[in-house]
Amino acid sequence: MPFQQSFEQSVQINASATAVERCITDLSLMHRWLNPALRCEPVGEWSTDVGSRSRFVIQIPFLQPSLSSVVAAREPGLVVWEFDGFFHGRDRWECNPNDRGTYLLNRFEFEIPNALIRFGFSTFAATWTQEDMQAQLRRLKRVAEELHQKLHT
Repeated sequence: MPFQQSFEQSVQINASATAVERCITDLSLMHRWLNPALRCEPVGEWSTDVGSRSRFVIQIPFLQPSLSSVVAAREPGLVVWEFDGFFHGRDRWECNPNDRGTYLLNRFEFEIPNALIRFGFSTFAATWTQEDMQAQLRRLKRVAEELHQKLHT
C-alpha cells in the first residue's frame, strides 16, 4: 500500500499577488527560481490553464527521470499541478494577499507506490527535497520582489 506524504512551505513576499502569481505561471520567470537540476518542458504550448500539460525532468546523469504533470485546478492566485511518474501527487501554489504583500503557500502531496523507490526517497532524498523547496521559495521571493519593483517604478 502506498505511503502518502506532504511537505508544506510558505513565505511572506513583499510584492503584489499579481507579481507572485506571474512568477508561478510565466515559464521564463519559473526557470529563474526552479532548482537548476529541474527542467520544466511544456507538452504543446505553455499554459497554466486547467488541462494544460508539461513534463518536469530531473537532470540526473544517465537517468533523467521525469514526471508528467497536468494543471488540475486554476483560479486567480492558485495553481495546482498533478504529477504522475515514479510518484503520484499534487503541487499546490496559493497566493494570499495581505497588508505586507503576499503570503505564498506551497503544499506538495505525494505517494510513491514502488517500495524500493519509496525507501530510496525516504533514505536519501526526503530531507533534500524539503530543503530544496525552502530554497526555491527564497529564490521565488527574490524574483517576485524584483518584478514588483520593475512594475512599480
